[in-house]
Amino acid sequence: MSEKIEYTLFDSNSPTPVVAFFSVTSKVAALSLFTRLFRLIFPYLSNEWHIVVELLAISSMILGNLIAVTQRSFKRMLAYSSISQIGYVMIGILAADLENGYASMLTYTFIYIFMNLGTFARITPFSLRTGTDNIRDYAGLYMKDPVLTFSLVLCLLSLGGIPPLSGFFGKLYLFWHGWKAGLYISVTVALVTSVISIYYYLKIIKLMLTKTTNPVDTLKTYEKQKSLVSSVISPKLKSSVEMAMILCALASTLLGLFMDPIIKITQNTFF
Repeated sequence: MSEKIEYTLFDSNSPTPVVAFFSVTSKVAALSLFTRLFRLIFPYLSNEWHIVVELLAISSMILGNLIAVTQRSFKRMLAYSSISQIGYVMIGILAADLENGYASMLTYTFIYIFMNLGTFARITPFSLRTGTDNIRDYAGLYMKDPVLTFSLVLCLLSLGGIPPLSGFFGKLYLFWHGWKAGLYISVTVALVTSVISIYYYLKIIKLMLTKTTNPVDTLKTYEKQKSLVSSVISPKLKSSVEMAMILCALASTLLGLFMDPIIKITQNTFF
């Protein structure tokens, strides 16, 4: 259900803030229901639902990443990437360890919220300024908006699980407890598909850091569009987006340094 909602809402013509909202809320709601359902209703049917959930997680990780590689729209790429992310999180459910499995799932979900919303907080102003969502139009972005580019690079690298960013520590904790629980196939698939996700994240980063054929003309056009949009958007909205960008960039970068306190808070609060 969550994947169906995302497929519909992550259309290239969908408003970016709406897409960002549903990309996060649908996952949090689905994971909350999933955890409650399997922990309270099906505690004695673990073998039956375990196989089904593991197949669903593996399918999400493989199909989500393979389809994301082929996308030309940034929002569609994030849509299929988020489907694979839900597969990673389901490893925590499969671990079925109240202190470690569920805690690792909630911790990574918490980090993922910042990484995902941070990415959308960056592509929103770009879409408003340029009126495009095509990945190739991000070429040479570092010349037009270095701050936007740097913050977007941090969030994409964190989504890919590159150390020492927060996404790396979240995945490390999640995959480690999955491996200890005997989920060797699921964790192996997660590691391989994570490498695939790093590929298409790095492809976008390389594109943004590559000069365009006519950098001067492109920069002038971008500045003209930027000034036009700035005259339409209220200063309050613009400052809110910028604050969201800063907050999510810091969280995507620094939360990994506080993994132990976050995990302990999660264990003490929810379990």
